[in-house]
Amino acid sequence: MSELNKHSCKSDSVKEVQHVCTNFHNAIEFIGKRWMGAVIYALMTGPKRYHEIISSIPGISDRLLTERLRDLESEGLITKKVIATSPKRVEYELTTAGKDLEEVINTLVKWAKNHSNK
Repeated sequence: MSELNKHSCKSDSVKEVQHVCTNFHNAIEFIGKRWMGAVIYALMTGPKRYHEIISSIPGISDRLLTERLRDLESEGLITKKVIATSPKRVEYELTTAGKDLEEVINTLVKWAKNHSNK
């Protein structure tokens, strides 16, 4: 068994391996964007308004939070719910696809805690 096939998620097709590798790379790049994990983590406990999210992430700027929320919404990982009150309220919530990332984020948090003193 070649080294490539040994680490290819049991795939025999080179095209399939390239597809899996591309998808994996894109997912890691997306989640690895600055503050992306923190925004997802903040939403894991349920729907939040903008000010609740920004208050829970020390150091994130308004511009970057807005950008990350738009990224997550465009990828279908969160929903933006506008509540018609005066003044209007906006809540952000993880979709089912976004909630699928909870295990990944929790695993990364655990790993970071275990390796923070090394």
